[in-house]
Amino acid sequence: MHLLLLIVIFSLVGGVLSVIAASLFLLLPERHRVGSLPHFVSLATGAMLGAAFLGLIPNAVSGENALGFHQLGLTILLGIMGFFILEKMVLWRHCHDEGCEAHTVSDHHHQHSAAGTLVLIGDGVHNLVDGVLIAAAFLTDVHLGIITSLAVAAHEIPQEVGDFVLLLHSGYSRGRALFFNILSSLTTIIGAVVTYYSLQNSLALVPYFIAVAAASFIYIAVADLIPTLHKRIEFKETIRQIVLITLGVLIIVAAHELLH
Repeated sequence: MHLLLLIVIFSLVGGVLSVIAASLFLLLPERHRVGSLPHFVSLATGAMLGAAFLGLIPNAVSGENALGFHQLGLTILLGIMGFFILEKMVLWRHCHDEGCEAHTVSDHHHQHSAAGTLVLIGDGVHNLVDGVLIAAAFLTDVHLGIITSLAVAAHEIPQEVGDFVLLLHSGYSRGRALFFNILSSLTTIIGAVVTYYSLQNSLALVPYFIAVAAASFIYIAVADLIPTLHKRIEFKETIRQIVLITLGVLIIVAAHELLH
């Protein structure tokens, strides 16, 4: 199968299909939805860390255009700093807390409306970057591309559930929330296709994109997902989180073994 077609298909998996999966999740009664979301977050944490440390980083230091360990470390460090700065600018991801300073305006209705718009803009940029990372992974190795796409989807589903909750709270109907979320997810394909055509003749740059992808997964897991898990400190919940994080890692390991 042509590589570009594979990239488009798995960009859909990481983008549009994760939105659809999240929308199906919202059909559950609120009690079950709220209770299940932390479990999805734990699973996504393990999947992202597994993909970063067991899939992306090893590939960045192997092959014809492999990075040296110093180059790898510097690229990951700069990537993490870059995502921190983008997050501060409310471009990398958005604040789901309506009390966040970024959402504080005088009128309560306008506050929610602005929060909903911010969700969609943030998602569009986020998904664009996801597409770049997926395409860069496929240009390195098809198996790595599939693993990266699975990790992106694992992270996107619980995030998209949170997006739907905030959009509905901002006054969007279910239909409009679904439409605009799918629209913003299409930027994944745009990022992937542009990367495919721009990086094909610059393969020496691909390992750097792979390292940046690893940095993004590590940053999201450590700065976003894990702090959410720490809000639930009960012993049983902690054990459940450890089990689900481990399961997320094992899913990536199993996918890697099956693909090879």
